[in-house]
Amino acid sequence: MVTLKDVFKQLIRDVKSEKLRTLLTVFGIVWGTVAISLMLAFGTGLHKQLVKSTAGLGDRIVIAWPGLTSIPYEGLGKGRRIRISDEDLETIRGNVTGLKAISAEYSKSFRVSYGTKTMSVDTSGVAAEFGAMRNLIPQPGGRFIDAIDVHDSRRVAFLGEKLATDIFGTSSPVGKTILVNQSPFLIIGALIKKDQDSNYSGPDSGKMWIPLTTYHGLTGEKYVSNFVFQAVSADDTKALLKRMSAALGKRLRFDAKDKEALSMWDTTEQFVFFDLFMLAFNGFLGLVGVLTLVVGGIGVSNIMNVVVEERTREIGIKMALGAKQRWILTQFLIETMLVTFIGGAIGFAISFGVCAIFPSFGFTEYVGDPVVSPLVALLTAVALGVVGFVAGYFPAREAAQLDPVVAMKL
Repeated sequence: MVTLKDVFKQLIRDVKSEKLRTLLTVFGIVWGTVAISLMLAFGTGLHKQLVKSTAGLGDRIVIAWPGLTSIPYEGLGKGRRIRISDEDLETIRGNVTGLKAISAEYSKSFRVSYGTKTMSVDTSGVAAEFGAMRNLIPQPGGRFIDAIDVHDSRRVAFLGEKLATDIFGTSSPVGKTILVNQSPFLIIGALIKKDQDSNYSGPDSGKMWIPLTTYHGLTGEKYVSNFVFQAVSADDTKALLKRMSAALGKRLRFDAKDKEALSMWDTTEQFVFFDLFMLAFNGFLGLVGVLTLVVGGIGVSNIMNVVVEERTREIGIKMALGAKQRWILTQFLIETMLVTFIGGAIGFAISFGVCAIFPSFGFTEYVGDPVVSPLVALLTAVALGVVGFVAGYFPAREAAQLDPVVAMKL
C-alpha cells in the first residue's frame, strides 16, 4: 500500500531530477494563489474604506430640510413655507413608530475668540442624540453634548478637530474657555479625526456644536435649519420616511407626497449601493483570480502528464508486483495535491506579507487596507483544492489504467 512517506520520497526524487520543471509548476500555483487572495483582499479593504468614509457623515441617518410647498393642500395654496420647531419634532418622536433618534439642527456662523485669535465658525445647535447619529466621536478626555447640557442651556461647545487645532494648536482644548459672540463657552470635547467623503454643510472637522437650547438663547431662532433622524432598523428606513412625511404633513398641513415641502436625504441608500457594487466587484476580482489559478492548475496537469510518461516503466513494474490501480491513482493524486499545497502556502505567505506592509505606504485613505479575511482564505483554499484535485486526477487515472505488460516495455 502506498504511504505518505513513500509519496514524499518520490516527490523529493522528482524535485531533484527536474528542479526547473518543479519550480515552474509551483510558481504557477503561487501566482494563482496570490492573484485570487490579494484581489479579494484589496476588494474587501476597499469596501471597508468606502463604508467607513460614508459613515463619517452618519450611521445610516436621514437628513431632512423644510422648504416650500409645491402642491395645494386643504385649501392652502402652493409656495407656502414649512417651518418646523422643537415642539413639532418632540411630538413626532412620540407618534412615529420605528424611530430610534431624532435631533433638530440650527445653523449659523458665530464669531469665536480665544486670546488674540478671532474667526468666524460654522456652528450648529443640536440635541444630545445628534453626536451618536452623526458619528461625532470625542477625543480621549472629552465628550459630546449630553441631555443635561441641553436641559440647563449650558454654554458648552464641542469642536471639530481642525478647528480645535487652529485655535489651540497641539494642546488639548478640553476645559478651556472661548468667547462665542462675546459670551464665554467651556470646551467639553474635540472630534477625533475621521474619514468623511460627503457632507451637507461643510466638513465636520471645521465646525462647532452647542446645545440647541443655548443656541435659542443666543439667536432667538425657533425654527430648525434641518433635522436628522435614524430608524431602529436600517431596513425600515424607507417605510420610516413615509411615516415621518405623513406625521409632519398632518401636523403642519402639507401633502405627505410633496417632496419640495420636506426634502429628505436617505444616506442608507449609499450603503446599499456600496454593498451591491462591491459584491459585484469582488465577484469579478474573484473570477479573474480563479481563472489565473486555473491556468496554474493546467500547468500542474501538464507537468503530471509528463511525469506519468517518464515513469511509465516504473508504474508497470509496481503493478506487476501487485500494486492496485487505486494505489497508483492515490500516489499521483497525492503528489499533485502536495505540489498544490506547497504553492498555495507560499502564495498565502506572500499575500499576508503584502497585506501587512501595505498600510505603511499611506494609501489607506484612498483604497483602504487589504485584508485576507477568513472568508477570503476559505474561498482561496477551496479553489486551490478543486484545481489541485482536477489537475491531478486525470493524469493519475491515466497512470492507473496502464497495462503492466505494455508499460514495462516502454
